[in-house]
Amino acid sequence: MLKGFKEFILRGNVIDLAVAVVIGTAFTAIVSAIVDGVINPAIGALFNASDLAKAFPLTIPTLSGGEPAVIYFGAVLAAVINFLLVAFVVYFGLIVPVNVLKKRAEARKAVGGEVVETPVEAEVALLTEIRDLLARPVVDSGKHTES
Repeated sequence: MLKGFKEFILRGNVIDLAVAVVIGTAFTAIVSAIVDGVINPAIGALFNASDLAKAFPLTIPTLSGGEPAVIYFGAVLAAVINFLLVAFVVYFGLIVPVNVLKKRAEARKAVGGEVVETPVEAEVALLTEIRDLLARPVVDSGKHTES
């Protein structure tokens, strides 16, 4: 069971996912600050609201005659804008550069050039080579030299 867990943890996908979560969180904080501090007030000013989250209000009277409920569609619009900006930054800041690097590595490999391996790939290749050498049958040539 521990062996399977170790293999799972050492997969590149888990590391990539962890990095993506950390970087995505950092980008989200930056983009949220831009949306909350710049875009929301600018759009809110267009619609005569303090910010986008207070724009497009829909007042619904309550049945008991108490304080009416207010639905702010601007808050949903702000969340959609925030999501799109985060997706834009992650795509053009991470995905596109990584894809370019992968294409370059594949092109170098196709031409026969040297491709830089990750430490895990290099270790696996070395261990595979050692295993193959150990699995070869030992051939005794019958020639012995005496000193």
